[in-house]
Amino acid sequence: ILVSLLSLIMVSFLISIIDQYLNPTQPQIIPAYLLNSSRAIKSTSLTDFASTMSSPSPPLLIRGGTVVNDDEMFKADILIENGLIKAVGPNLETPSGVQIVDATGKLVIPGGIDPHTHMQLPFMGEVAVDDFEKGTQAAVAGGTTMIIDFVIPSKDSTPIKAYKQWREWADPKVCCDYGLSMAITTWNENVAKEMEIVTGDEYGINSFKFFLAYKGVFMVRDDEFYQGMIQCAKVGALARVHAENGSVIAEKAKELLAKGITGPEGHTQSRPEELEAEATNRACVLASQANCPLYVVHVMSKGAARAIAHHRQKGAVIFGEPIAAGLATDGSHYYNKDWLHAARYVLSPPLSRDSSTPSALMDLLAAGELHLTATDNCTFNCRQKLAGKDDFTKIPNGVNGVEDRMSVVWEKGVHSGKIDPMRFVAITSSVAAKIFNCYPRKGRIAVGSDADVVVWNPEASRTISKDTHHHAVDFNIFEGMEVHGVADVTISRGKIVWENGQLKTMTGSGRFVPLKPWSPTVFSTIAQRAKMIQPRGVQRETSQDLPKEVEKLTVQNKNYRTPGGNSNISFS
Repeated sequence: ILVSLLSLIMVSFLISIIDQYLNPTQPQIIPAYLLNSSRAIKSTSLTDFASTMSSPSPPLLIRGGTVVNDDEMFKADILIENGLIKAVGPNLETPSGVQIVDATGKLVIPGGIDPHTHMQLPFMGEVAVDDFEKGTQAAVAGGTTMIIDFVIPSKDSTPIKAYKQWREWADPKVCCDYGLSMAITTWNENVAKEMEIVTGDEYGINSFKFFLAYKGVFMVRDDEFYQGMIQCAKVGALARVHAENGSVIAEKAKELLAKGITGPEGHTQSRPEELEAEATNRACVLASQANCPLYVVHVMSKGAARAIAHHRQKGAVIFGEPIAAGLATDGSHYYNKDWLHAARYVLSPPLSRDSSTPSALMDLLAAGELHLTATDNCTFNCRQKLAGKDDFTKIPNGVNGVEDRMSVVWEKGVHSGKIDPMRFVAITSSVAAKIFNCYPRKGRIAVGSDADVVVWNPEASRTISKDTHHHAVDFNIFEGMEVHGVADVTISRGKIVWENGQLKTMTGSGRFVPLKPWSPTVFSTIAQRAKMIQPRGVQRETSQDLPKEVEKLTVQNKNYRTPGGNSNISFS
């Protein structure tokens, strides 16, 4: 009887397995980048990853709004199906089962793209508290639907090894789409080879960041930076640079500490704006010599911005990125008598001590001299900041911004009358999509584009506060700032993830977006520039009589003394 019972159980089990195979209850939708087993992330099996794929969402119809792209504004409805924009036009028919989103009197814009974040970054002995879940939740709450984070290998690691680690961290957590950039922190033949590998379809990297700061940690020498940019140009990748003079900063920090200046004010004094400007100019010069397009991250000073403008006027392909912190705050905070208040604002390069700089940076964005906005979101809470209470060089560098960037830029740009809504879309979304080669999939409201859409209320206002934000960090550098322009509804891949002040995200619902090399926006002029700057030699005869003037130069005594002594060289 026991044998019969066991046989019956085994048969039933086999039947159930066969049934599941022939009639799966859930389609096994596997993204292309995981089809190659060598690319699978070790901590997430294919089955586990497939189980996190979201089910198709019901269609959405955004009705009555004004569509804003970077080059047009018009009244239209938007139909969204299966994560894509299906139709754009006036008075669209309402399909059965569709969910209506009323956008009357509001703007409908492409979801924001933040091209510079550092979620859960291990740095200075701490780990950033905004991980990929909390960070992307904060992003969608503010109207951002895609981030580009940075893979940063330690000097004893490799680019590919670090890439896999970042994918392990991000894939199970992200609540919106994300791409990756990669830092180059050391230089050798293997790094050069892996740069070429990761720009392939298998990895989806199309930009590399070089640090000219953080000596002994991330910083590269000028020759390494130059060689790295040559490799970038070879593989069709954009070079990005953190422009400071790390060697001089290290010396100035020692000087200040020796004088007893240990507080956050030492941070800004050890990193004067002139060093950012010098490093920015140096980076632009080296990029031109390498004929490599360059993207300067977190432009914080007028001097750095002037350097970028100067080289662009000479034909160099340079992009400048100010961040939300630099557009809305200044370096006066470093001199606050409350140590913790001052430490909250520590980031590198530091905020400008010139109170007119934030307005000037927005003017340059309006004029097209700077090109897009980001945040450098890298948050450490108050307890972590206290690690540097006796030594400003040990204060973890980084601030918030990913949730508030869109509203800050609207407030400082559109509400102040400096830019129009189309320019707002450009500097918060479309330009990033073009530079990083995911346009018009991202960064545009158009048929076939990803349904990353924001219903933006230009008349609404809010007061920024740590008590209401969605970051994991326990302070907000924009605390108390009133901003106009609010995301009423955020849609990511066709699903509402933020509505009426409430998050509706699902952990892991975001997707990795591979970024292809050879962006036309970045490389369209590089080939022609290469022709213009080709080295040229001069052909000369192998044997040639010396000019008579040279023959007159004689050395009467070959045993003349070394420099500093009495020479017997004479001219006859």
